[in-house]
Amino acid sequence: MTTASKPKLKTSAMIASFVDDGQKTTSAPFGHALVKAARENDKIVGLSADLAKYTDMHIFAQEFPDRFFQMGMAEQLLLGAAAGMAETGLVPFASTYSVFAARRAYDFLCLDIAEPNLNVNIIGGLPGLTTGYGPSHQATEDMAIFRGIPNLTIVDPCDSLDIEQAVPQLAASDGPTYLRLLRGKVATVLDEYDYRFELGKAKVLRGGNDVVFVTSGLMTMRALQAADRLAGHNVDVAVVHTPTIKPFDAATVLAEVNTDRLVVTLENHTVIGGLFETVAAAVVTAGLGKRVVPIALPDEFLDAGALPTLHDRYGLSTDRIVATVLSELA
Repeated sequence: MTTASKPKLKTSAMIASFVDDGQKTTSAPFGHALVKAARENDKIVGLSADLAKYTDMHIFAQEFPDRFFQMGMAEQLLLGAAAGMAETGLVPFASTYSVFAARRAYDFLCLDIAEPNLNVNIIGGLPGLTTGYGPSHQATEDMAIFRGIPNLTIVDPCDSLDIEQAVPQLAASDGPTYLRLLRGKVATVLDEYDYRFELGKAKVLRGGNDVVFVTSGLMTMRALQAADRLAGHNVDVAVVHTPTIKPFDAATVLAEVNTDRLVVTLENHTVIGGLFETVAAAVVTAGLGKRVVPIALPDEFLDAGALPTLHDRYGLSTDRIVATVLSELA
């Protein structure tokens, strides 16, 4: 006698989009935004280190084959070539995985690009815990590495709207930028909040009397979901989205932090050197004496596996956020 086996649950480890069933999405917002910007600015060029398809740069390459440069698996060359192009007046967008930009090519970004303050835009795929392939691909410490580089602007977008609106502003900025890319089918969330991306600015997405979430990247989506859930527990939550990590909009954030509400930071990054420490430093510098609770990845190398499991394990899921807040308020 045989029994019917249960269907095997298949979850791709290489996921860079965090979309719930039925959630509105936009396909490859970075690639399409770069094409649109390039139609208006013939100085924009695209480069990739053998990862165009996996950073949505292939859309630009198809539209502008004469303005796209495939550098092969050579991230140092990728950034060195982008620096040289910027020196001639071009506006390069160079895409690779965040782990490769941060770990393999740091010196080239620092001295070839940031020190001369060149307009080179680094597009980093799979930031933080956006892949289940383990520490070799999980760029959990990319912002911590890059925050110490002078002149470098760091952007951690929430959704497709953030990315679409950020691209032309990055192209127009004078110095180097690093964008933590969400690729593929990217959630569209911020259109419901009368939101406009402004480079260097934080935005209050919703008010609340009990808790303030200060958040960036995909965790802003989770923060908004958790705020809705917490309302069912009679907890009123404000959400402050900080897509630009450096330079940091301390004025907007501190105005929200300097109250009697519980303050929680949320980030898809290690608790070391990212949004939490940025906010905490601003609080201490301003002399506020305010406690800040971090929701972030732990200071350790993470497991490989299915992303929903990993996000729950490491505290980034909506369920875990709600539980953390309720525990703090108990």
